[in-house]
Parts: sequence; structure tokens; C-alpha cells
Amino acid sequence: MTDTIRIIDLFAGPGGLGEGFSAYQSETGSFPFKIVASVEKEESAHKTLTLRAFYRQFRGRKVPDAYYEYLRTNEKVSAEEFFSEEYPEEWAAAKQETLGGPKALGSKDHKQIFSEIERAIEGHDGPKVVIGGPPCQAYSLVGRARNKGIKGYIPEKDDRHFLYEEYLKVLDLVQPDIFVMENVKGLLTAKVNGESIFDKIRKDLLCPARAVKSDREEIEYELLPLASPLEDLGGLGHFQNKDFVIRAEDFGIPQARHRVILLGVRKNLRKSNIQGELLANWRNDTHITPSQVLADLPRLRSGLTRCKPNDFNSWRDNLYNGLSKVYGALSFSQAAQDLAQRAYESASRDPGQGGRFVPLSSGLASQMPRWLKDWYKDDAINGVINHEARNHMPEDLHRYLYASCYAAAKDGTSPRSRDYPENLAPKHKNWTTGNFTDRFKVQAENRVASTVTSHISKDGHYFIHYDPSQCRSLTVREAARIQTFPDNYFFEGNRTEQYVQVGNAVPPLLANHIAKVVFSLLNQKKMKNT
Repeated sequence: MTDTIRIIDLFAGPGGLGEGFSAYQSETGSFPFKIVASVEKEESAHKTLTLRAFYRQFRGRKVPDAYYEYLRTNEKVSAEEFFSEEYPEEWAAAKQETLGGPKALGSKDHKQIFSEIERAIEGHDGPKVVIGGPPCQAYSLVGRARNKGIKGYIPEKDDRHFLYEEYLKVLDLVQPDIFVMENVKGLLTAKVNGESIFDKIRKDLLCPARAVKSDREEIEYELLPLASPLEDLGGLGHFQNKDFVIRAEDFGIPQARHRVILLGVRKNLRKSNIQGELLANWRNDTHITPSQVLADLPRLRSGLTRCKPNDFNSWRDNLYNGLSKVYGALSFSQAAQDLAQRAYESASRDPGQGGRFVPLSSGLASQMPRWLKDWYKDDAINGVINHEARNHMPEDLHRYLYASCYAAAKDGTSPRSRDYPENLAPKHKNWTTGNFTDRFKVQAENRVASTVTSHISKDGHYFIHYDPSQCRSLTVREAARIQTFPDNYFFEGNRTEQYVQVGNAVPPLLANHIAKVVFSLLNQKKMKNT
């Protein structure tokens, strides 16, 4: 199929879903998916999105050296200043793709967003696809627990519950051949006025025009799961809600990320004899682990909060103080004690805290399978971007040291609050209540990582590096690796904003697998019509 498939990306964030689709390459070597409109309201994520849109303008030809120069620069210069003069056409196209600036669905931007989307699909007779998912805070289990604690909180008045209606309106406008809608697993149990939100969403998505009471043609869709067997597509509604959950770790993604993903297919598009699991080709019983995707990144140390001077010597002195606290507490394992001892002894020279750009380190061998290396790597960078360790409280680093040594000795199991010695217990009221027994969690070397969420922007307690000698939480680049963003994907904004972007994204590699499924379904339509 040679027709360009136009993509509308909603609630795009930094562009995880869009990256997976736009990077999909067919067997003939073409890149059939083209993003023509991306909608994102948060400013730093929008900047990331625009920079990546600029990068994509060179798909199929050499990416200019200037792009890599921008990744390596430490000067405070915007991407627009850096590229608009030398590459005016490509930069203008990137800005047009991202609607010229941050825009919010369901706001005063509504008219402009819909006008831009209409422009993007005008005169296009080929396939169209809509992708994205409404913000998930109101649906997630953590978000719902937090909302219960808000005085006067009324779910029925939380607009975030109904942003999917904006998605419906775009579906009605675009009338795509296929759409992909992603959200958190908590969506399955979320209710408003006693009604299941997910049941309502499934019903509405069957015919968006009817759901929004539009005058447009009532295009009907079937909702297919991607990771459950399709045995008989003769009727609608026979799939259970849980069938739409994808366990990302089963498909080559190095984290236990479980998300609801709905694949909407026009009734007249698919063949009636589709059977099996749509993502079966990528199902992998051998899970990818943190060590496989992080081992070749330059070693770093954290900084120290509320400590002057905040330098290597202070950090090493603090590491020694930590060793004196944890060594005895690790007496259950000689191996754990040896790890703690070596962590201190290895700190003979300063690895630094990293930064926007870190030169490549020698002697760090990649443990990635070849196919994964091909997805991540770009030798033109000559280093690593967005790789900066943050500052931590000195006492927290003692807990990190203990936790990482403990996990290494316990086959990757992080210590619970009851496993910490008294001299490492934080002064938190809930420490002994049982509510937050796993407040500190190591991303174990040889286990699938935890779900990377936006909470990583708050603190690093749940994302402790498995290497005791580094004694820190994950950097933005390490989190991005676990999310499967390619190494040349630069995140704009301050570090906190970068963490939020990475945590909220859909893993691009998973999106790339889904793109293959979508392309196959659209190809079947073309063959059916010829």
C-alpha cells in the first residue's frame, strides 16, 4: 500500500504513540504513517513534540548535523532559534504539525483545534487514523484514592472524566478508518453515578456520531482487543473489559506497564475471518530487564540536598556514613555486605552528575538484543542526552544504598518498611502503618521494571537504580529507556517537566507494534477493494 496514512494524535504528550506510528517501516522500506496534527496542551511537552516533528521532516534522508549539535549544546537557546533560520521549511512544517503552540481539547481552543484538523485531512482520500488517550488522573487507582481525600470532590463535576467526549468529537469529524485509544487500567473500574465509565466509553465508540448527536454520517466501528484471541468477529460486544488490557512486558517493553488499549476498526474494513491475537508476533516470554537497557549508560552519582558544598567529596563522605549504617543491617547476606563495601571502595573518582549531554563512557558493554539496539541507538549523538542525576537527601541515599544491596541479595526483591533497621527509618507517620510498606523500591537488575509514571517527577524513591555504587534514582534518560524512547529523542523543559513527560507517555516501541497491526488491517482493505 503506497497511500500515505494520515495520523491525528490527540492528548499527544511528548509523542510516544505518534513516534511508534511514524517510525513504522513497511517491508518495502516506506514509512506509510504521517502525523498531520498533534494536539497537546502542556508547554514543555509541546516543545518536545515540535522538536520531534522537526526531526521527522528528514525521515528517509540524512538528519542534519545541526540536530545533533542542538542535543549537545549547553547554551540556553530554544529549538526555534536554533533551527528556524537554517531550516525554515522543515521548522515551519513541524510547527504546523503541532498546531503552532499548546492547545487544549475541551477548552477555548476548541474551534482552532478542529479547524486545524480539518485542514490536515482536507482533500485526502487515503486512510486516516486517530490515536491518543484522554488524561488518566481521574481514572487511575492512585488518582481516585487521592480525589477521595479532597474535600468537596464530586466525580460528576471532574471534567477529566469526560475528556473522552472530545476524542469522540474528533472521531466524528475525521471519520477515520481505524482509531487507537489508550488509558490506564483503572478505567475498567471507574464509575460516575454508579455507571461504569468504561462500559459507556465502549458503547459510545461503536458510533461516535450517534454518541455526540452529530449530523454527520453514522460510521460504525468494532472494538478489538490487541492482546486477546480473536476467534469469532461475527457479533459485537462479546469481548470482556479485561480483554482490552495489554501487559507491555509481554511484548518486549522493559516494564510492567498494564494499560487499556482499544482498537476501533470500521465495520466495513476488516475481513470477517481475522483470528488469533493481533500482537502475537511480538509476544515474548523472555522479558527485557533494566540491566539490558541501562547497563551501557554512563555511570553517575547523585547530588546532596541541603548540603554545602554539594560536591564529590561530600557525596563520598555521605556514602561512607551510609556504609556504617547499613553494613550491620545486611548481615543476613555476605554478598550484600560485600556489595555495600565495594560501592564505597569504587568511589575513587568522580563520575559526575551528568547533564543535558554526557559523553560516552568506555568499558560499558550493551546487554541489549540486536533488535532492541537497532530501535534505541543513534551513533551520531556521540553521547547520551537528558542524563542527569538529581539531588537527594543524605539520609535517603543511605536507604537507597541499603535497598539496592538488599535487592541484589534477595533476587531483586526490594525491602519493605519492616525490613529496614531502625536507624534508616524515615520520620514519616505512615512508615509503620502498613500503608506505604514499599515506599522505597529498587528497579532490580534482572526483573521487569515497575511502571514508569509521572510520580517519578516528585521523588526517586520508587525508582532506585539497581547499582549500589551509583546510589541514586533513575535519570530522565534511564526512565526514557525503560519507556523505549529512542536515544535521539530529546525532552524539552526542566528536569521535573521531562520526568512528567516520560511518565505519562505510551511506550513508542509498543506503539510501533500496534502500527504494524493497523497497517496490516488497512492493507487488507486495499486488497479487498482491488
